[in-house]
Amino acid sequence: MSEPSTPPLATPPVSPPLPTLSTAQMREVDRIMIDELGITLVQMMENAGRNLADLAISRYAPASCTVLAGPGGNGGGGLVAARHLANRGVDVAVALAAPAAMAEVPADQLGILERMGVAIVEEPAPAALVVDAVLGYSLEGDPRGGAAELIAWANETPAPVLALDTPSGLDLASGRVGDPCVVADATLTLALPKRGLLAAGEVVGALHVADIAVPPAVYARLGVAVEAPFAAGTVLRLA
Repeated sequence: MSEPSTPPLATPPVSPPLPTLSTAQMREVDRIMIDELGITLVQMMENAGRNLADLAISRYAPASCTVLAGPGGNGGGGLVAARHLANRGVDVAVALAAPAAMAEVPADQLGILERMGVAIVEEPAPAALVVDAVLGYSLEGDPRGGAAELIAWANETPAPVLALDTPSGLDLASGRVGDPCVVADATLTLALPKRGLLAAGEVVGALHVADIAVPPAVYARLGVAVEAPFAAGTVLRLA
């Protein structure tokens, strides 16, 4: 299979650098968004997946894509991206890490794809691009089971891998690279960069950050000073 061209994004890395969040801070951001502001998980997932699809198109222009999706929120974002990619003419197939353990919101996204006729496959298929949406920032310990199998497959395929939020297997709290861990060509993290990403550049690849509509006032409550970080666009290149 021939590999796609990977033209660099036209925009240079954002300057000055954005502040970083710990995983505990990101959990609190999510809590405030949902419990206090009423910005639902569905809304944030839609923003994440749409931005991921946009980056996939602009960076890789793939004719085909295999999306590797876990059962949680990270997988849900990958499933949203699969929908947007399919709508934009990409031949998309989805492989699930744990089909029987899908959380409610990701399961709803999976149902949409099934009704659209997007291929849900038991074994991942070769494609021009692989999207890693298996594990997110809540990982504890090394990946196991179906997640570990999909990570191993991603590292064996010749196609570039675009990771959502973090390469699956990377501990965002410490920067520890798990066994196994996706080695990404590029990573699209969400809201603000997580500290563990900056300590593990060898598996993160080209780092970008996407807007999921977090108001600056939410960050201010955590003592993080940032004003309109996405004024220049909803996807920013960090490194």
